Amino acid sequence: MDTNAELIDALRQIEKEKGIDGEVIFEAIEASLVTACKKNYGSHQNVKVVIDRETGAVQVFAQKNVVAEVEDKATEISVEDAQEINKVYIEGDICDIAVKPKDFGRISAQTAKQVVVQKIREAERDRVYNEFKNKERELVTGIVQRKDRRNIIVEIGKFEASLAPADQIRGEMYSQNERIRVYVSDVKQTVKGPQISISRSHPELVKRLFEQEVPEVFDGTVEIKAISREAGSRTKIAVYSKNPHVDPVGSCVGQNGCRVSIIVNELKGEKIDIITWNEDPRKFIAAALAPSAAVAVIVNEKERTAKIIVPDHQLSLAIGKAGQNARLAAKLTGYRIDIKNVTQAEEIEFITEEDYAVDSIREERTVKPEIVLDAPAKEYDNYDDEYDDDDYYDDDDDYYDDDEYDDDDYYDDDEYYDDDEYDDDDNYDDKKNDEGESTEGGEGQA
Repeated sequence: MDTNAELIDALRQIEKEKGIDGEVIFEAIEASLVTACKKNYGSHQNVKVVIDRETGAVQVFAQKNVVAEVEDKATEISVEDAQEINKVYIEGDICDIAVKPKDFGRISAQTAKQVVVQKIREAERDRVYNEFKNKERELVTGIVQRKDRRNIIVEIGKFEASLAPADQIRGEMYSQNERIRVYVSDVKQTVKGPQISISRSHPELVKRLFEQEVPEVFDGTVEIKAISREAGSRTKIAVYSKNPHVDPVGSCVGQNGCRVSIIVNELKGEKIDIITWNEDPRKFIAAALAPSAAVAVIVNEKERTAKIIVPDHQLSLAIGKAGQNARLAAKLTGYRIDIKNVTQAEEIEFITEEDYAVDSIREERTVKPEIVLDAPAKEYDNYDDEYDDDDYYDDDDDYYDDDEYDDDDYYDDDEYYDDDEYDDDDNYDDKKNDEGESTEGGEGQA
């Protein structure tokens, strides 16, 4: 066939528009022409088609096996005849014989077209799959296109992904052409093409946002050990610093809360608790219950359970609105948590000697057993004094330091841990009776 510059121009345009490698397109056309040749001359014929990548010239070869004695002239050629074409051929080789095919019929041409379209479609699917497979478990920016029933269609590059209701942040509104950041949770190759799952509610989304906004997290100095999240409401993250001179909580919060406020704004006001991870499950669980303070924490590492005692006036704070604080703490630590206040614990003997026997022995305990079992409730009225003398809840400690919670804009008592959220709730109202004991609340379990 003659040189076809128009063919080359058309292929280059397809390569540019579809983002497909030009070599893949050439191979697709060669395969389609092979199919057309077999359709025209019979499937028993071995055919090879070669297209010149520069000029577009097409050459067609009939391929035959070189044998000593020919039994099938359609697929075999003798050694003597093969060596007349090229002396290098020996028995067992495959000889390429140039042929000039006749014009293809309508059926052959249609078959060739279908093969080309199919190959290009498969190449495009593979390109999209490989592109997003490399972005799996990463954060990408997309543009909201439209709403399809309850799903939100988001354009990511040249691909449209669907944001399902379960992956949307509760209460978040999405406007057309709005730019949003989503987490690529899963990428699968299916018969209908690549299936890309994106999410705004996945806990890993918060982790990726911290990696983008906090240099210490990005370079690995500060590690996010665990995340528990109820999208649209509250998230708890446990952080740990590999460098003793770097404060993990302070690094994530930033000066005057500048770093964490960017993430909160991205999540449309979702509250974020940042705590220090500790390998001691007692200390870790106690920290996870912030903003409440624990009087005693007894763990059963084998059964992954924890019994926690809190001051009488902090039971509702520990449980949280609709049990959210305790539930997130349980998810964060991986322990099933049972919470009682001091009065309740004394009445039902919440912590027994058997619990202390099961509890693994360490040099430091959160509190001594006799403090929990013998101390009257009134001793916890001024709990600041109680914690000042305790090693774990000492005011000098980074986590419970007054400056960190009271003076920081983000953790300010009036903004972040607003009393109205916990005290005015119907289920966890902190109304007091005449003796100063909580009349509502009760045990909390998560």
